[in-house]
Amino acid sequence: MTAPRVAAAAIGLVRAYGEGRGAVRALDGVTLWLPAGRFTAVMGPSGSGKSTLLHCLAGLDRPTAGQVLLGDTDLGALGEAARTAVRRDRIGFVFQDGNLLGHLSAGENIDLAASLAGRRPDRGWRTELVDRLGIGDRLRHLPGELSGGQRQRVAVARALLGRPEIVVADEPTGALDTESGRELLGLLRGCVDDYGQTVVMVTHDPLAASVSDQVLLLRDGTAAGRLADPTPGTVLSALGELGTGGRRPAPVPS
Repeated sequence: MTAPRVAAAAIGLVRAYGEGRGAVRALDGVTLWLPAGRFTAVMGPSGSGKSTLLHCLAGLDRPTAGQVLLGDTDLGALGEAARTAVRRDRIGFVFQDGNLLGHLSAGENIDLAASLAGRRPDRGWRTELVDRLGIGDRLRHLPGELSGGQRQRVAVARALLGRPEIVVADEPTGALDTESGRELLGLLRGCVDDYGQTVVMVTHDPLAASVSDQVLLLRDGTAAGRLADPTPGTVLSALGELGTGGRRPAPVPS
């Protein structure tokens, strides 16, 4: 079988905060890869480095050492203007509660990245997304007039509009009720299955992680294992082993 194409990778990734003896390594030599066209969840105990990893993979934070690759692009080697362009043009973002701009309508939030880049969005693709996400009648509403689930649907449309190489989602169901969270996970799963999108999601919820194709596990800033075809039970068991210092799952491929 042919090995899957790699959408993004971390190689010997270190992210330290502070200096000298007081320095804290949120990431301590992490090496892992994200296959293209697949759904990857990142999990681990509190303080394991999950969000720091996601921020480095998305170009929101610079590594202290090591590399973060988006395709063949080394994000750590880019200047700030170039990294901003990469985030705008090649990465889609879905955060807790949508992270929408409150003074812009839902439709304006969807079009924001294209507007900032001076581009006209693909109207056919935009219409397909809006119809698929069921928000056609909410485009003129401000975020404050939308439910949490509707705000996340707008965020998904915004993330996908530019057909990014990767979508990063940081606890996207954390602010949602159970039903809205289930719907959002189904939408992210559909992005992968129907559009071939690459999605990486940080979550603390075994049920959310079980929607993914693989779960990458972190502990104390290091890669601690990988679960293929996860279920809520296998995820919960692996997290329990990490939390109690028990046997680790199989190593993360590098």
